[in-house]
Formats: sequence, C-alpha cells, structure tokens
Amino acid sequence: MTMPPLRKDAARNWDRIVAVARDLVDQGIPLQLNDVARRAELGVATVYRHFATPEALLETVATPCLEALAEHGRLALTDEDPRRGLESFLTRVVEAQVTDAALPPVAAAAENALPRTTELRQALAEAGTALLDRAHRAGTVRPDLAAADLVPLMCGIAHAVNISGGSPAARHATAQRYLTTLLEGLRATPTT
Repeated sequence: MTMPPLRKDAARNWDRIVAVARDLVDQGIPLQLNDVARRAELGVATVYRHFATPEALLETVATPCLEALAEHGRLALTDEDPRRGLESFLTRVVEAQVTDAALPPVAAAAENALPRTTELRQALAEAGTALLDRAHRAGTVRPDLAAADLVPLMCGIAHAVNISGGSPAARHATAQRYLTTLLEGLRATPTT
C-alpha cells in the first residue's frame, strides 16, 4: 500500500527532520525526537506525526543506503563469476557499514520499526544467500560457510574498524585490509 503524497509544507518538514537526523547520526549523537524537533525548529508534535519512534527515524535515515545495497546485491547476482559477485557484494556491505553511521545500528537491531526496512533487510539476506549458494555450487568458497555466517562476519569487520578509529581514509583502508583477509579465508581449499 502506497501512501498519498505529502502536502508541500509537510514534505518540507519531513525533509528537514531527516536532514537534522542525518547530521546527528553522522556526529554520533543518539536520536531523540524532542532534540530533533528543537534542532529542526519544528514542533515536537510535527516530528512525532512523521516518526513515531527514534528507531523509525533512524531507519528512514538508513533507507537510501539499504536501497543501494539491495540494488548492488541484485547486480552482483548477474556477475558471471560467482566468487567475484559474492566478493563485490560483501565489499559493498562492509564499505557501507563503515561509511554510513546509520547502517550498523539498523543492521544490528532485533526488530524493525518500518515495513520498508524489513523488506530491504530481507532483500539483502536473500541476495547474500543466493550469492553464497552460487559460489558454493562453483566450488569457490569453503563448503562449511553458511549464509547465517555472513552478517556476523560483516558486522564484525565493521565493528573492528569502528574500534580502530582514524580518518575516513584510514578506516576505509582498514576495512579493505580486514575484508581481504576474510575473503582469502573463505576460499575453498583444494582437497588432497
């Protein structure tokens, strides 16, 4: 079910709320709807009309990243090389986890506040599973690697990078190094 378009003033308010929330998330400041209302120079009721909970607002901030990842998953499934498709997808997931501060808490949440988040997380899980299945069938990854292992491994890398800190460039380089190490460890080893 699609929602009717917002009135122009309501759409401006929605955009302002999301922009303020994006800024707060990027600064590492936890979202509190009253604080967002104050910073957006809007009434608290206006913010609550658009977002019932801070989690719903955080998920809205993360939605563009989740949509881009879901699209990348669909594209990775068209790669003729199953291993390259899987590696490309996992690389993009880790990059997103270390560059978009909204993504890690949304990815780690036990429940979703918005149906759209549920759809996108499901699409990502399905893409990861399909990519891993293709790589298994091609014999290019360890046979004992399960689809359920992918999210903890990607989140683990992102968490390790976040702990190491540093500039965005340093964090990106660290993420690439950790991911390369992980991907090498996922390779199928020839049986003797």
